[in-house]
Amino acid sequence: MRRLFYCGEWIESHALHIHLLAAPDFLGFGNAPEMAKVYPSEVKRGIQIQHVGNQIIKFLGGRSVHPVGVKVGGFHHAPSNEAASTLLMLLRKFLPQVEQLLPWVSSLPYPQIKQNFTCVALHEENTYPFISTKITSNLSHDISIESYATYFSESHEPHSTALFSLFENKPYLVGPLARLNLHFQSLPDEIKHSAESNGLTFPSRNMYQSIAARAIEIWYAFMESIQILENYQRPRSPFVEVNVKPGIAYGCSEAPRGTLWHRYCVNKKGFIENARIVPPTSQNQARMEEDLRLSITELGLDQSEDKIRFHAEQIIRNYDPCISCATHFLDLRLTRS
Repeated sequence: MRRLFYCGEWIESHALHIHLLAAPDFLGFGNAPEMAKVYPSEVKRGIQIQHVGNQIIKFLGGRSVHPVGVKVGGFHHAPSNEAASTLLMLLRKFLPQVEQLLPWVSSLPYPQIKQNFTCVALHEENTYPFISTKITSNLSHDISIESYATYFSESHEPHSTALFSLFENKPYLVGPLARLNLHFQSLPDEIKHSAESNGLTFPSRNMYQSIAARAIEIWYAFMESIQILENYQRPRSPFVEVNVKPGIAYGCSEAPRGTLWHRYCVNKKGFIENARIVPPTSQNQARMEEDLRLSITELGLDQSEDKIRFHAEQIIRNYDPCISCATHFLDLRLTRS
């Protein structure tokens, strides 16, 4: 059921990003409302798919925004079989629209900009990863989550209030494209064949194909959700009892935007005395800035400020750092000499 919960988060987050943030860039619109005037059915589809993700989150979390239904060991409430059947029908209803999404995003005019970067994601045997105790990379690492601090470091940079993460002292990528680059072969054959027939190949070194990676993950999350709900039977208890004892606990999962790592120090009363959380947005910060330096240099600093600003915003939106940072926001200060 935790996998189902994550499917809902992926669907909701990816659908919003594709239709309201990224697609307007590719199609030359300033925002989603402008795009909706020309592509009304596509924007409507995105909102409907996002709604399905929200309903999955609400099904287990009690509400679709800032859910409160999750607890250590499971959930506070086990939904009824009837509620599961209703949600299953909703997923089946919109699955055809999700299947149409990948050909559409594949047809968008991708800038052909390729860069070398390190991809990092969780590893689960024989499946696409959501939750695991192992971290892998395209450099063939097999890292236990307890050893995270041995390989990954965080630091403050003078020009930013955000923490910057490095993997073996180098920037790296987490998120949909990183997951797909590492685990494309773990996807169902139907999705792999569709990606290939639409001209997509993975691993990809083009960050602009992150939008396609999100479309693929939406499709996978729909299929995974349907399979889980088809086998759902309301359990006697929605959680397992947790025996509190002192120690250090680790956890790692794949949030929509990438790998999310936790470490907690718990005392004998069960109180958390120390916590460290490394979210995907901060892990991508160094890679994002590296991408900006390379891409804007390639674009040319002799371009107009508006063109440089839009290009920089589009690069940042590929990483989907957060809602506020993925919108039209950039205060560009350009000094020419």
